[in-house]
Amino acid sequence: MIRILSGFDNRLSIINDLFPPSAVADDDGDAQVDGVDDSEAELRLEAAQKVVLRWDASDSLLWESSPEDAEEYLAAVNYLIFLAGYGTSPAVSIADDLVTRAEVALQISMSRLEEEFRHLMVRNAVPLDSNDLCSSIRCLSLSSASDGGEPIDDFESSVDDENHHHQLQQQQQPASEQLEGSPKDRSGSTLVDDRCLDLIHPEVVADLKVIADHMILAKYDRELHQVYCTVRRDILDECLSILGIDRISIEEVQRIEWRMLDDKMKKWIQALKIIVRILLWGERRLCDHILAASEELKEECFMETVKGPVMQLLNFGDAITICQRSAEKLFRMLDMHDALADVLPDLQALFAGDPKDLICEAVEGILKRLGDSVKRTLMEFGNAIQREPSRRPTQGGEIHPMARYVLNYVKLLADYMDTLNFLLENEVIGGDQGNAESYGNSRISDGENLESMTPLGHHILVIISYLEFNLDEKSKIYEDGAMRYIFLMNNINYIVNKVKDSDLGKLLGDHWIRKHRSQIRQYARSYLRTSWIKVLSCMKDDGFGSGSSSSVSKVTPKDKFKNFNLAFEEIYRVQTTWKVPDPQLREELRILVSEAVIPAYRSFMGRFGSQLGGRQATRHMKYTPDDLESNLSDLFEGLPGFAPRKKT
Repeated sequence: MIRILSGFDNRLSIINDLFPPSAVADDDGDAQVDGVDDSEAELRLEAAQKVVLRWDASDSLLWESSPEDAEEYLAAVNYLIFLAGYGTSPAVSIADDLVTRAEVALQISMSRLEEEFRHLMVRNAVPLDSNDLCSSIRCLSLSSASDGGEPIDDFESSVDDENHHHQLQQQQQPASEQLEGSPKDRSGSTLVDDRCLDLIHPEVVADLKVIADHMILAKYDRELHQVYCTVRRDILDECLSILGIDRISIEEVQRIEWRMLDDKMKKWIQALKIIVRILLWGERRLCDHILAASEELKEECFMETVKGPVMQLLNFGDAITICQRSAEKLFRMLDMHDALADVLPDLQALFAGDPKDLICEAVEGILKRLGDSVKRTLMEFGNAIQREPSRRPTQGGEIHPMARYVLNYVKLLADYMDTLNFLLENEVIGGDQGNAESYGNSRISDGENLESMTPLGHHILVIISYLEFNLDEKSKIYEDGAMRYIFLMNNINYIVNKVKDSDLGKLLGDHWIRKHRSQIRQYARSYLRTSWIKVLSCMKDDGFGSGSSSSVSKVTPKDKFKNFNLAFEEIYRVQTTWKVPDPQLREELRILVSEAVIPAYRSFMGRFGSQLGGRQATRHMKYTPDDLESNLSDLFEGLPGFAPRKKT
């Protein structure tokens, strides 16, 4: 004993002599020593105490020293665990005073291991910044897209510049080299090991596991629980800050202006995907590996670590569900709903060990409330279309801003077809009772195959019918009946084109498009009849030169041409200021007018032009058919009301 102690120099070879392999924890983590008497036990205890006390008095850290020092310390701890009676009981009885001394030394060693564990966890946490997280979520997005899923939106644009100070040097290795288990293993997620961020530098994970194993074996799992959760929770909180997720109360969410709230909602959607699919799975894998010695502790530490950050995320989502509803928030709420529904299977897999499953219950509750908010917002949107009060006519009969807004809005609804079909099942958006509903119902029931329509298709059909009713009411403010039909044609044609050239066409069907094209042609005929009747009546043969003895005074050829010129020039002056934005509709209207006016004018000139002599013909027959054709090409251009051109 004297020889051994006098030569003790802290080297591993000597400590192995003092604490031979039989005194070290076996493969199951249990300390065993066979055939040890009290004198030998006391000798080894004193050696172990000396190791523990020397490091207790030192300001240095074991795992910043040599590997031999760490192994020496752990060997001493193993022996203290054995003497204290933890793990498998020794084969021989140990004196009570030795057990007491071992327990005191063990308590000191556990404090040291707790500090070493904390230091390793903090110093070796991989510094994450927005670029790391964006890169990981882009990899996940590409993987999802290659498997037939939808790519995840780019996150970079929604990260604040203030996160620049978080960008630190990366020191990472593939997580698969050190840790076992992956999101693919647990939930079938498309995220695989080589796309996981290492949350702790892999080279120290084994050291952390060894420390955790000894603390668990020594029944210091509560202390281990506290230090593990405190360190990892703080790091997750920092990640939330990097992602732009701050603690914000429900009252603050309700008061915030829309532009800022919209930005926060976008960041929340991206942060949710990153937190669940990158960080939580990383925490799950890390926790499973380091705390593998205790199944109960592993589950407790994981829940305690991630519960706070996850609930902070969910609290914002819950606040959105009770905010004042508005049409502009609908699509962000749908994005939030889709993001939550998308990560719910991951959360169910991650928290499968939670007997209360509080987080998944919270997610399901928020999903339901978001869905309810979406449905109420759509109903209010339909009501708002019916009640839109503006009575100011659009210049030149152009497309009404409301039509542009509503069609762009419902086009975006089609992008959420699957979600809205699910949410709107057995729901009906029936606006205010009254004329609008009667108008909409009459148009919807007119040949529409409602049974074959999806829930979203039916709701969009109702919304567009309310829009048509409102446009019909707005058209009545035009004093000129012809302009009323131009206004209706412009707006209905705009609606049809938007439907035809988008997914709305699939929702509403070909019958709806054909019916509305027929309606446009009907408006065109009404326009022609209302607008050009005066011009056409000027060219009618009212009996002049027929020898009739009617007492009705006959109009002379000179007066006929004069009346025609005045009527045509007035229409030209007015209707060149009108606007038909769609080139095809504009050309169709010009052709319609030309086919009605030009042949009639040729016949008119043939019948009455010869009755005008010389200079009188030149003065009163101002326009040739070609002149009319040329001038009609100026209609509906929104030009100043110039006089028609005539042949020189």
